[in-house]
Amino acid sequence: MGNQRALGSLNVAIAGFGAVGRTVAKRLDDGMPGLRLAAVSARDVEKARTRMNGFTAKPPIVPLGELADRADIVVECLPAAAFRAVADPVLRAGRTLMVVSVGALLDHPEVRDLAAAHGGRIIVPTGALLGLDAVQAAAEGNIASVRMVTRKPPRGLEGAPYLVERGITLDGLNGPRMLFSGPAREAVKGFPANVNVAAALSLAGIGPDRTTIEVWADPALTRNTHTITVESDSAAFTLTIANIPTDENPKTGKITALSVIAALRKLTSPVTIGT
Repeated sequence: MGNQRALGSLNVAIAGFGAVGRTVAKRLDDGMPGLRLAAVSARDVEKARTRMNGFTAKPPIVPLGELADRADIVVECLPAAAFRAVADPVLRAGRTLMVVSVGALLDHPEVRDLAAAHGGRIIVPTGALLGLDAVQAAAEGNIASVRMVTRKPPRGLEGAPYLVERGITLDGLNGPRMLFSGPAREAVKGFPANVNVAAALSLAGIGPDRTTIEVWADPALTRNTHTITVESDSAAFTLTIANIPTDENPKTGKITALSVIAALRKLTSPVTIGT
């Protein structure tokens, strides 16, 4: 690889330097046992350099295609449209790709074959959802149904393709409004920046066509709220999480970056908790 790793450590690169990528990069820079921040890729290089002013060791900022040459693990924190630009070179190089834009895995199932063919690995962190370990466990038996209801403040849904295509405006909304009800596959297409959780839930359980999703705009809310309900032959459970949005991007909860950090920490920890 382009960079020599420190003894016993894994080199980590960050693809995308927005709310999630920057938080993960800073935690790595602050120090995580067995992990080293090796490189960053950002659309706006000068802005990224400015955002690294508080970093102890400023990593190089390189094009997406070069990250695989510099790291063992690449954390993808990009708009869904840029997913293949980082996924392909990372998996072809046999590296590990940690995916935040989980919905892209539904649009590009071929990347699984790419990983298998070249010895790469794809990791999906829990992200803004909870209970994925229970869903995965239930899926080892028989799951009858998985349903998720997502409720967000209107500003967290602005610009979603589903709304734009139908000319739906949320301006002046004075009460809860259901915007979408249907399979996870369609929810991810219509709300790509909002329901990566739907993709993760469907991959953990019974797939994107049998997992059902509702998307609501609710002006009374200040948090992004997700409730999942599962019926299976081993357990029936309902779980709700209310995530605080990031200041930079109301579509993304603060816990998303922390979930990535926790997933990275698992890779080198001598003790692993959870499925």
